[in-house]
Amino acid sequence: MAIGPSSRGTLSRQVLADHVYDELMVAFMDGRLEADEALNIDSLARDLEISQTPIREALARLESTGLVIRTALKGYRVAPLFSLEEVVELMNARQLIEPENAFLACSRSTDALVAQLEQTIVDLDRSSEQADSVATIRPYWQADERFHRLIAESTGNRFLLAAYTALGGHVQRFRLFGGLGVSDAGPAIAEHTRVLDAFKAGDADAARAGMDEHICGVRTRAVADAAGEH
Repeated sequence: MAIGPSSRGTLSRQVLADHVYDELMVAFMDGRLEADEALNIDSLARDLEISQTPIREALARLESTGLVIRTALKGYRVAPLFSLEEVVELMNARQLIEPENAFLACSRSTDALVAQLEQTIVDLDRSSEQADSVATIRPYWQADERFHRLIAESTGNRFLLAAYTALGGHVQRFRLFGGLGVSDAGPAIAEHTRVLDAFKAGDADAARAGMDEHICGVRTRAVADAAGEH
């Protein structure tokens, strides 16, 4: 796999690790990294023109999401693709966690958080017009994931944030259906907007209900994608 070099400059090690994490995430979705492919740390460091340390940090984070697997004496490999049944199980797990995240985050929301969530929807809408292939999916995925992560980070509960991160829910679905591009931008944006409206109103119960509806919708659309109904 070839991925572009980082703009190193004075970037911190954490920023570099975040860059590697994002690059690998996109490579999982667009097929440059295939299921069960070996991940060579030396090669990744050369491709990105950075040291091995941020590579190792990014791979450790990805291991916690189940997107990569580490085997003793063999190193890291790309995890197998989820089946549709596993994606549905994943969405069921997200439905247990993320509505509660929305309730808690809304209960302690700030004007700054509302503004950040609103910006993710603006970015989602803007990027959806171009996210019709794996080559243009990155901005859409990043805006989508940022919406959910902001909410998880705002719960005030580090364990709920860790649970959200460990699920790796966004990428697993894109990996399975990545060849379709983005097939559900309109419904997803409308669902995000309903959650945002609840945050603006300070209605934690509505935020919970809106997130529950959103995750249910994503699961339903995943099944439809698998059936070729997109």
